[in-house]
Amino acid sequence: MSERGETAPYLQVVAAIRSRIADGTWPPGHKLPSRSALGAELGGFGDNVVRRAQEALIAEGLLEGRAGSGTYVRSPHERRTLLRTSGPEGISDLAGLAPAGFSGTWEAESEAKLGAPPEIAERLSIAAGDLCVRTRYEYLDARHRPVLVSTSWEPMELTGASVVVLPEGGPLAGRGVTARMAHLGITVGLVVEVPRPVQLDRAQAQLLAGATVGSLATLIARTHYDTAGRPVETADIIVPADRFDLAYTVPAAPEPHNR
Repeated sequence: MSERGETAPYLQVVAAIRSRIADGTWPPGHKLPSRSALGAELGGFGDNVVRRAQEALIAEGLLEGRAGSGTYVRSPHERRTLLRTSGPEGISDLAGLAPAGFSGTWEAESEAKLGAPPEIAERLSIAAGDLCVRTRYEYLDARHRPVLVSTSWEPMELTGASVVVLPEGGPLAGRGVTARMAHLGITVGLVVEVPRPVQLDRAQAQLLAGATVGSLATLIARTHYDTAGRPVETADIIVPADRFDLAYTVPAAPEPHNR
């Protein structure tokens, strides 16, 4: 059986496009031919086969689609390591999102009295529709472009009547969940982070500079718990896979030497 018969047609197109990118035939910024032209050039593949191949390569980060313009070879981003490590404010402190040497800044916008969506309500152990404060954080690079985003939810039954109801307002603005909860007499005893791979949908891609629909990212579902096991905050952190590697440091207690 021929190679063409053994390999899915769209994967043959993927291989051909990837080869042209790798050998420099199509450099970063190169606009690909139309689907019909590319399919004919590669041996008579239909538009649907070429579209599937392009979508696969967009998800890999090799191509990007530009609305109303076409499909282009994507310029590679500088990769950085996103170091997740414990500290005085816990692993979830926003400052912990900054990669080593990252020189950007961050901005935040809060909205109070929002009903918790069902998934968020489940993570916070509250009823769907219970009032929360939602805060969206954008981590900005040196050119003031958002390259990381985090959306945090806190139940208003905990913070609603306090001066720390808004994470970025009041006397503890920007201090993080641990410090703000301590102000309310709540001790954060555990932070759980669950990373999972995702493909960016349109809404997520619009939040990140240079991101395209279907490109790969890591979504970190993070939840703070108090010492009684009650969740007091939860957040989704979107980390573009083509820009950041995730590295977790886990302290280990040394074993005593046997003498």
